[in-house]
Amino acid sequence: MAEDNSGRPPQKQYDYLLKFLLVGDSDVGKQEILSELDDGASESPFCGHSGRSYKTTTILLDGKRVKLQLWDTSGQGRFCTIIRSYSRGAQGVLLVYDITNRWSFDGLDRWLKEVDEHAPGVPKVLVGNRLHLAFKRKVGERDAQIYANKHSMAFFEVSPLCNFNIHESFCELSRMALQRNGMERLWRSNRVLSLQELCCRAIVARTTVYSIEQLPLPTCVKSHLKSYALTNISTQLRYTHSTRKGGGRKLKFISTPTSPGMDGSRTSCVPRNSCIIS
Repeated sequence: MAEDNSGRPPQKQYDYLLKFLLVGDSDVGKQEILSELDDGASESPFCGHSGRSYKTTTILLDGKRVKLQLWDTSGQGRFCTIIRSYSRGAQGVLLVYDITNRWSFDGLDRWLKEVDEHAPGVPKVLVGNRLHLAFKRKVGERDAQIYANKHSMAFFEVSPLCNFNIHESFCELSRMALQRNGMERLWRSNRVLSLQELCCRAIVARTTVYSIEQLPLPTCVKSHLKSYALTNISTQLRYTHSTRKGGGRKLKFISTPTSPGMDGSRTSCVPRNSCIIS
């Protein structure tokens, strides 16, 4: 393959770059969590040295590539010195404890104090590790949730063995970090719709608010559909677009509420918006 001699800089393989710290006691399994993430860069493989571990990975968040630089420490007492160096520029913190070790949970206040001192205001996610050992649980899920709510943290219980909630916890921390830095508005228009929203959009576009009640769906689903329709109706009910070509004709979308079952044989699925040319 011929080399590119155009002099253009190489295209970045990510849209956002975030630096996260994993903090917690030495035996809570932080490296187990990191080992479940795909290594996203050959220049910085997962490694451990001098009580620190560093890894990069890339996740897909709402259609955008987010590269994460993840720093872990041994959890020893000298972490107070290490965090002063590595907290500089950090955009998020995962506070990790072991659900089978009550002492690791009781010591979270000490870690939280260090984080707030050296990285004030950064988003934090509380992670209860080793959920696959729930039969040995020493920390209740409710206790951890209360602690997370008290300190304005998101909360996940994860299992590296089952690869459960690992990706979700990093995605949530990434979302919180981007929101804090005002980046959410940059990708909101290009975000990938969830399957639930796609289904709601497809159904609401082909029926009216009045005929949703007649659909053979569970009550909770119909309530969600009606809420979705009423939320979006204000932007879809009256929309007028003037075209520069075509003699100044206008496309006007108007609401056409149609009663279900007009033909007396089946439920009508008339589109909520109709288009006329004037």
